[in-house]
Amino acid sequence: MKLRYLFRNTISLYTLLCVFAFSCSAEPFFNNQNTTNEKLKNVKSEISDAKSQLKNVNKRRNSLENQLKESDISISSITAKIQQNNKNKSEIQNKLKKLEQEKIILITSKQRQEKLLAKQLRAAYSAGHHDYIMLLLNQKDPATIQRTITNYQYVNNARIKEIDSFKQTINELVVVEEEHRTQSIALDKITIDLIANKKSLEKNKDKRTATLALIKKEQLSTEQQLNQLVAEEKSLKYTLEKIQTLAKSSKKLNGLAKLKRKLKWPVAGKIVHSFGTQKHGYIKWKGVLLRAKTGQQVKSIANGKVLFSDWLKGYGLVTIIDHGKGYMSLYGHNQTLLKKVGDYVEQGEPISLVGQSGGQSEPALYFEVRSSGQAQNPKLWCR
Repeated sequence: MKLRYLFRNTISLYTLLCVFAFSCSAEPFFNNQNTTNEKLKNVKSEISDAKSQLKNVNKRRNSLENQLKESDISISSITAKIQQNNKNKSEIQNKLKKLEQEKIILITSKQRQEKLLAKQLRAAYSAGHHDYIMLLLNQKDPATIQRTITNYQYVNNARIKEIDSFKQTINELVVVEEEHRTQSIALDKITIDLIANKKSLEKNKDKRTATLALIKKEQLSTEQQLNQLVAEEKSLKYTLEKIQTLAKSSKKLNGLAKLKRKLKWPVAGKIVHSFGTQKHGYIKWKGVLLRAKTGQQVKSIANGKVLFSDWLKGYGLVTIIDHGKGYMSLYGHNQTLLKKVGDYVEQGEPISLVGQSGGQSEPALYFEVRSSGQAQNPKLWCR
């Protein structure tokens, strides 16, 4: 009995010692576990905050890029209006110049006719007034009478002719003066429109500059910049693939294969980024960037058909021309597009004006040559 009691007490004591030992060793374990859970919770919270911030940044950037697109399109539209107004103004000024010359000729003719009529009237007055009855009653030689009547009729007919000519001159002068007045009013209206359009253009340019500044503030990481460029290239590739079907319906074009090193550059300017050089990370330039002046004419490198004429993210206002046989040329960052989809263009024909659309800080032209969808070095064709 004593032995059993002692054993039971020994077991109880051992159990108590084990429990004490376990509780002493478990306390740090549970404390570490709580700390780890707390850190994990904080990390998750930071990740959630980072995702939320990135989402907000992307949202703001998308909004700003849409504003940039609107500004680019507005600037393009206003510039096109200004260009058309300047053209109309020039035409009206030429018309006014011609009308002024016509007016001078008519006034000179009017003055000459006035002098001639005045001379005829003085001659008729000096000769005295004779009518047919008085001539017959004078009982002169009938032959003399007939000659006199004939002379009177000749003079009278000449006078009538001059009077009719004078009337016609007056009517023509009235028409010319009325046309001159109409064209002058039209010129005044165009001048007012030009002033308004130029103010609107400057306002939109300021808006674009402010938008670009805000976009610049939204700093992207290297990875984000790379992803953005990849997305822009994918968008361009998708656009090119989409318009391939339009190229098939084009009239027969001879392509560019036989024109290597024979074509002129679309604009005269310095190449600031060459084909194949590093753009960002592993992304390389698929074309060239030519620095040029704002408003400088961009010309088609060869005959072709316009397949695309619109705004494209990362490239701004873009014109894409099909040259046949799978060859295409692309012109980006334009200020204004002068041709629409479906237009046929000749080699050297103006297709757009240099600008800085698509987020460019300086005016430049982005230029690509593609063969069967693959980017080619433009220097192989242009010299």
